[in-house]
Amino acid sequence: MSTSSRLPLINRAAGRIAGAGGKRLRPALTLATALALGGSVSSRVVTAAACVELIHAGSLVHDDLMDNAAERRGVRTLNAELGDARALVVGDFMLARAGLVALSSTSKPVAETLAAVVVELAEGQFQEAAELFDPDRTFEDALRSITGKTAALFRASCLVAHPAGRSMAEYGERFGVIFQILDDLLDLASTAERLGKPVGNDLRQGVYTVPLLLALRHDHDDLRSFLGRRLSEDEIASLLARLRRSRMVDDTLEYCRGLASDALASLPVIADPRIARVLYGLPSAYIDRAQALVVA
Repeated sequence: MSTSSRLPLINRAAGRIAGAGGKRLRPALTLATALALGGSVSSRVVTAAACVELIHAGSLVHDDLMDNAAERRGVRTLNAELGDARALVVGDFMLARAGLVALSSTSKPVAETLAAVVVELAEGQFQEAAELFDPDRTFEDALRSITGKTAALFRASCLVAHPAGRSMAEYGERFGVIFQILDDLLDLASTAERLGKPVGNDLRQGVYTVPLLLALRHDHDDLRSFLGRRLSEDEIASLLARLRRSRMVDDTLEYCRGLASDALASLPVIADPRIARVLYGLPSAYIDRAQALVVA
């Protein structure tokens, strides 16, 4: 589906990104939602799940471009390999292709849901970019941004699965918020060795995330001096050490556990015990994983 351009270079580039691996959480949530609501994994549901993943993959191309990232999962990014202009077009192609396939092979409501979520992704990412290095960024600002740039696609993963997908939408959105907050936490509280990628990237880029803003609530004066400007690598190392000694990890995990409780409370009755175990266990499993990866 991602390799349907008449231009071979676009096919190769889009195919490499779509096939690069990853957790595939969003399409898995589409399939699990269909089963949880008494449906089946039909070809339409599989196509909807593939469209969700293609949107995610296309958004990653744009993320790498905005971050000027050279690698993702140990592989050179498209912007590093092809240049910014061509990477931008490949990302656009993947988003547009997902919309076309949804319209032709699923249903108009599914296509409309996916088109709307692309708008939310763009708005959430724009808000984050507009608030870079902003020392007055609030906790609510950060939550609003990640709800758009990350959690909205998890919500859409549920909505496109089944006509009754709205009953799972809140669960998907809350899990998406948990997912992003934990990812942001690990960028501040884990190590490159444990994660397999550099840490402290949000600080380098001036993204003041939920975990950092939680830390500021208890260590306002000491940490505020690092905000509002670009930091040297020595300053980043110093700030990371201070954050790891603070209450940031405990406060962030506690906040995520509260979100997990709310997510589980929003689930409908699920008749299939296997699917129920997966959906009820998913938020806590991610919280436990993050806790295991932080620096003690």
